[in-house]
Amino acid sequence: MFLHYVNQTADMLVKTAQAQTEITEKAARFLTDSIAQGGVIHVFGCGHSHLLAEELFYRAGGLACINPVLIEDIMLHKGAVRSSLLERQNGFAHSFIDKVDIRAEDVMIVVSTSGINPVPIDVQLLSKEKGAKTIALTSLSYSEKAVSRHKDGLKLSDVSDLVIDNGAPYGDAIVSSPGIPAPFAPVSTVMGAALLNGVIAAAIERLNQTGFTPPVFLSGNRSGADAHNEKLIKQYAQRIPLLRFES
Repeated sequence: MFLHYVNQTADMLVKTAQAQTEITEKAARFLTDSIAQGGVIHVFGCGHSHLLAEELFYRAGGLACINPVLIEDIMLHKGAVRSSLLERQNGFAHSFIDKVDIRAEDVMIVVSTSGINPVPIDVQLLSKEKGAKTIALTSLSYSEKAVSRHKDGLKLSDVSDLVIDNGAPYGDAIVSSPGIPAPFAPVSTVMGAALLNGVIAAAIERLNQTGFTPPVFLSGNRSGADAHNEKLIKQYAQRIPLLRFES
């Protein structure tokens, strides 16, 4: 079963990446345009989706200009059931999004596999109001089969400038077995991490091709990394609160 899951996930990733090549290239252009203008890339998700914001943040080999929008009330460690209930509340996004420094030169990436809950949708809408470009990472097949909980009947794909389809099935799980009443083994986090890191890689290469030095963190265990990373931290700390020592 272990190899079955891994092989099925690997096959799904290759097929999904091939199908999403054009969209992910556009997403990379969004990022490079933003970075060249001094913007930052905000990443938001509720529940398990917030893991992808942490995945991209302060990462060796990753961009220094990633701002993870981590709202504890809708993360699992403050209570799993509670976080799910809050994610479904219309208007809850207004309680925190105005505190995030979102500007017209920025990009907001919102992660929601179902794409039907109000908080991710409203974060995207409010980011657009501030002029930022918006990217959704969602499952289109899941979203098409699910009913929106947003007061206006919207889904995340309806309100985003670009939509990256993570290829996850309805319900997220990809494995079934006789005698087990429900599918199991979710795939969206694996797919999302690979797709977003691929977009980051494409953006870094595009920046390099234009002669713009990509703001890439080095592994802190490499010789000389501390001085290199400190320069990037100073460059972006004003815009990214979690890069500040006092945070």
